[in-house]
Amino acid sequence: MGKTFIKIATVYFSIGVLVGMTMGMIHDFRFTSLHAHVNLLGWVSTALFGVIYSIYPFAANTKLAKTHFWLHNIGLPIMMIGLAGEVLGISAGLPVMIVGSLAVVIGTLLFAINTFKTLSTNSNQITKTNINA
Repeated sequence: MGKTFIKIATVYFSIGVLVGMTMGMIHDFRFTSLHAHVNLLGWVSTALFGVIYSIYPFAANTKLAKTHFWLHNIGLPIMMIGLAGEVLGISAGLPVMIVGSLAVVIGTLLFAINTFKTLSTNSNQITKTNINA
């Protein structure tokens, strides 16, 4: 699970960099909010999820983690499509953005629940091997 989150994070990072570069090249910065959200929720947050799940693999092997993964990685692209629609003045943009945002928020809450639940009940399972993996 950790490796998968990290791999997907690099895809989001590439998209964020390309959006930023494109905005700079054409001097049109309407998509700045999309660029920021892809970089923060896509690259940074997703990479951190991956690092945390790599350090604590028992947290990654839960139904909460798998549900979090799918909600985040389905919700974020939907949210970004809706945000792009909003920027372009497409009336369906806001409802699409809300649906995607709700999926991301629910996934993030599941991550928080999973983290607190598994790290408090499995604190004795943390070994030097897990940290060095």
